[in-house]
Amino acid sequence: MKAIRIAGYDATPIVEDIAIPVPVVGQVLVRVLAVGLNPLDVKLQRGYVQQFFPLSFPYTLGTDFAGEIAVVGEGVETWRPGDKVIGRTDPTMGGAVAEYVAVRADYLAKAPATVDLYVAAGVPTAAGTAWQALMEGAALSGKETVLIHAGAGGVGSFAIQFVRHAGARVVSTASGDGIEIAQRLGAAQVIDYRRDDFATAVSGADIVLDTIGGETERRSYHALRTGGRLFATALPPDEALATAHGVAAAFVFHASDGQRLRRVADAIDRDGVKVLVDRKVPLDDFGAAFGRQASGRARGKIILTLE
Repeated sequence: MKAIRIAGYDATPIVEDIAIPVPVVGQVLVRVLAVGLNPLDVKLQRGYVQQFFPLSFPYTLGTDFAGEIAVVGEGVETWRPGDKVIGRTDPTMGGAVAEYVAVRADYLAKAPATVDLYVAAGVPTAAGTAWQALMEGAALSGKETVLIHAGAGGVGSFAIQFVRHAGARVVSTASGDGIEIAQRLGAAQVIDYRRDDFATAVSGADIVLDTIGGETERRSYHALRTGGRLFATALPPDEALATAHGVAAAFVFHASDGQRLRRVADAIDRDGVKVLVDRKVPLDDFGAAFGRQASGRARGKIILTLE
């Protein structure tokens, strides 16, 4: 089968012909139809997160996929060949940017019925991270105000919709055409971060979801009320700074979890949550797609199609 692999950190991804993996006990083999790229893929390739996710080489890139189950391994009773699924591999294992991937059965969820299967490849990490932060970590209520950074990005676009469907008020930062995108997704207020200072435009927010880190995180404390909560997905937050501002701060370390992914898929079907797609790219154009992901300019998800 074809797979996109790297020979080491910061190595150029190349197409290789490798053996189709054989599922072991507790795994299934999925025929991959589409892959959703993530910022994490770039960080893994460049070696930026090797303290969290040490890789063994050669390494097949990709964690998020949609496809059909081809083979069910020993001990798996929840899936059958032909089932349409979405899933996320363990980042240290990767393996999604390939024609087949062997993955733990409990990392999978039934693909949402209201989203094209190829587009659904963009769900696992981005939607799962937003869900973990807001619905689990923040225990979001309908009376709160939530500031979401980068509302036209992968995590941000799902976060806006989850907050809106929970009945809470959404404030988002964005720029350029991302402003209209965030408004269309349901943000009640969108701040052009290139022109306006969100830290003065927003005050008394109950929750901040920060997907950027650095100066954005530091300024976000000013937008929170005393007792508010900040959830950071890029880097662990500065606990001393949070304490100084009288707020709580937590790092969202997203983990592959089929149960969470099933809740996300159910919410997508129930509430009509949309997957914001930046572009669909065939596997042969992986280099261009990976470059777009690395640029940080993607509006939503970049989808690789394998058919």
